[in-house]
Amino acid sequence: MQLRTLLPLSLLALSATALAKPLTVCTDASPEGFDVVRYNSLTTTNASADVLFNRLVEYDARQGKLVPSLATRWTVAPDGLSITFTLRDKVAFHRTAWFNPTRALDADDVVFSFQRMLDSKHPWHKTAPTGYPHAKSFQLDKLIKAVVRVDNRTVRFELNQPDATLLPTLSMGFASIYSAEYAAQLARAGTPELLNSQPVGTGPFQLQSFAKDSAVRYAANPAYFGGKPAAERLTYAITPDSNVRVQKLKAGECQIAIGPKPQDVQEASADNRLSVLTTPAFMTGFVALNSQHKPFDDKRVRQAVNLAFDKASYLKAVFGGSAIAASNPFPPSTFGYNKAIKDYPQDIVRAKKLLADAGHPNGFDTSIWIRPTGSTLNPNPKAGAELLQADLAKIGIRAEIKVIEWGELIKRGKAGEHDLLFMGWAGDNGDADNFLTPQFSCAAVQSGTNFARYCDPKLDKLITDARRDASPKLRAANYARAQQIIKEQALWLPLAHPTAAVITSNKVSGYQVSPFGRVDFSKVVLK
Repeated sequence: MQLRTLLPLSLLALSATALAKPLTVCTDASPEGFDVVRYNSLTTTNASADVLFNRLVEYDARQGKLVPSLATRWTVAPDGLSITFTLRDKVAFHRTAWFNPTRALDADDVVFSFQRMLDSKHPWHKTAPTGYPHAKSFQLDKLIKAVVRVDNRTVRFELNQPDATLLPTLSMGFASIYSAEYAAQLARAGTPELLNSQPVGTGPFQLQSFAKDSAVRYAANPAYFGGKPAAERLTYAITPDSNVRVQKLKAGECQIAIGPKPQDVQEASADNRLSVLTTPAFMTGFVALNSQHKPFDDKRVRQAVNLAFDKASYLKAVFGGSAIAASNPFPPSTFGYNKAIKDYPQDIVRAKKLLADAGHPNGFDTSIWIRPTGSTLNPNPKAGAELLQADLAKIGIRAEIKVIEWGELIKRGKAGEHDLLFMGWAGDNGDADNFLTPQFSCAAVQSGTNFARYCDPKLDKLITDARRDASPKLRAANYARAQQIIKEQALWLPLAHPTAAVITSNKVSGYQVSPFGRVDFSKVVLK
């Protein structure tokens, strides 16, 4: 018989913690904050909504449909004017150094999370200095009449008119559910601003610390309703240079590297220590032309920019064949895509004539804004900007390239300070409205997500009608006409629909790359 030594439970717990392997992810930039409803960048969504919070529903890209999350089921009224959600039972909020919850998630939390964004008289509405860009862009304050607590586990959204896109919109990061109890605690203390630096959610991880441009550190949420993550600790190692991200991955300093350059993907594919995960991305890289800045307020100038650009050379130099050329705001696989629209060809003679017709026969001076480092949507900002700069010079446009830190770029771009802005947009649920409303609606000019700064009543009505109509045929027709206007007005210089890629250590399992750029580390296991 073997003699077995029984360890005290406390020592067993310590032993299990010691054996749990931490997960480090090399990311490309710092989040703007953690109060996700205030921001619109994917970087911030990944660092907040995707790890700290949950939504009522989530969009499962593999199944191509909405699935339950904090709501276990929902019912849409026959007239489309209300949606009733049944909440999951016994969902715990994070227990942190700054908050000790006394109750589980209930209807009050859902009501608080939405009324804060929608009701200008709500005590918490003005706690977001930059406003609520997504809620404003989607005009949820006009769509949603009220968010009503029916009982402890039932919430009803009452609408002013039917909307075919509301349910999928609720899977977006900004629709995350906050703790009303924690908000009340902060309000009593007179410190509502701490919601942005000391967040509390229901997600798989909870925040431990954040050092800007260095690291975000999380701990596994032991009470997560989806099951405690296998990784006891999660660290975002903020590494702007994509080459350095891959070097750290090879050195074992991180186990996942996001946003690799196409060249890095090719090299990693031949390295048996690494795994490459890819999927066609529901994203578009583009250059926004600020229609509120002269001379870009003239569509002939915007068209000339499109005609001057050699897109084939750009795709080869920047994406190395890993992306397809963009002609429209969203990828060709999207419902409502207008296949009849053809891309602007490179035509220097025609571009020069348009400039002359617009009163600029000798060109003009302008600026091109880019971020310092690469991402999935723009693997090499400097190279791309230099190619555009050279092409514009051929028609007399003298463009200065300005490199601006990511957070500042987003802030100033939303304020409309740019002329030409390299930017990208990732949809969240496969619907064309994910691009059209936040990028081309009039409300999105006010919220800042419409980087073309273009407001046209006819275009706005087409986008709005497509949201409200339940008929797929009518929605597709409105989308087709909207794309025609966007193309004719040359509001963007559409660049590319990239391939989303992530490189991992071969010791990683359970991670899936998202076509939307979202992340889920809750099921990742390290061998």
